Amino acid sequence: MQQFRVGSNEAGQRLDKFLRKYFKEASAGFLYKMLRKKNITLNQKKAEGKEMLQQGDLITFFFSGDTYEKFRGMQDVSPYKKAYESLPPIPVIFENKDLLVLNKPAGILSQKALPEDCTANEWMIGYLLSQGTLKEEQLSTFHPSVCHRLDRNTSGLLLCGKSLEGSREMSLLLRRREQGKFYRTFVKGQIREPLQLTGYLKKDNAANRVTVLTHRPYEEKGWERIETVCMPLAVWKKKDMTYLEVKLITGKAHQIRAHMASLKHPLLGDGKYGDTGWNSHMGWERGQLLHACRLEFPQIRGPLKELSGKVLTAPEPPVFERIKEQEGAQWLWRPGIPED
Repeated sequence: MQQFRVGSNEAGQRLDKFLRKYFKEASAGFLYKMLRKKNITLNQKKAEGKEMLQQGDLITFFFSGDTYEKFRGMQDVSPYKKAYESLPPIPVIFENKDLLVLNKPAGILSQKALPEDCTANEWMIGYLLSQGTLKEEQLSTFHPSVCHRLDRNTSGLLLCGKSLEGSREMSLLLRRREQGKFYRTFVKGQIREPLQLTGYLKKDNAANRVTVLTHRPYEEKGWERIETVCMPLAVWKKKDMTYLEVKLITGKAHQIRAHMASLKHPLLGDGKYGDTGWNSHMGWERGQLLHACRLEFPQIRGPLKELSGKVLTAPEPPVFERIKEQEGAQWLWRPGIPED
């Protein structure tokens, strides 16, 4: 006989869904048969599988040791350990029992694009395993995960859920757009006044590319409204360049890169939407210089209350500082975007 006590990461889901994750080598038919025969019980009572688990529930398995191990399978943690050991150290900006906020370097994917990729998501799980705050056996029922994505060459603040509750609450906050998300970048051309930009974006998933238009083509489906706020911080007249702080009101794939390019102000280093000739002239062709520099949280209750009213910041990469130190800068505003 084996037993499992339901924790916060398993609560809130159906018993049969939990069992399929817990016994990853077992068929659904086998698990339902074990439920009917009372070889799997919930709180010492017969269960059907549709019961919603609550924290503290006791699941009992009347299996032989060999059967139990056979259907449990081995949890492969090697991808997480590999990512943690092979990727550069990723600074931790904030951590509690539910959340982790990283300062992701440019050049690292947030999540896998190919099976062999080492990503910030795998690094984060490897980090938690190395710290002992996550046990290998816990990965059979819940995987910590990043809550949103940054492009490979975009650096900065990356929100990660350590617990199921933390992941759910942060995902809800992101969907409501209640937190302020600020970025820093360098763009072609001179912008001397704040901009409140709106438009419509459509993504071509096959090409991993988006198109931005000022007005929505009503005869076509798939266009989503976007809104971007820009505050120019400094301009270089001779270099035809502006240092911007950008606030995302909506948060769509490639929004900042494509929105600015559509206005003839492409990001420095952007090979997909940018000006390759200008990138070459400026001596930076290694990916867009875009940094998620600040997160401003509203008043929050519940699991995320520790972030209530908090402002998290991530230092800019050294290349940003080198560019800002170039001669000819005319500073317009100190960092910060006015209230909406």
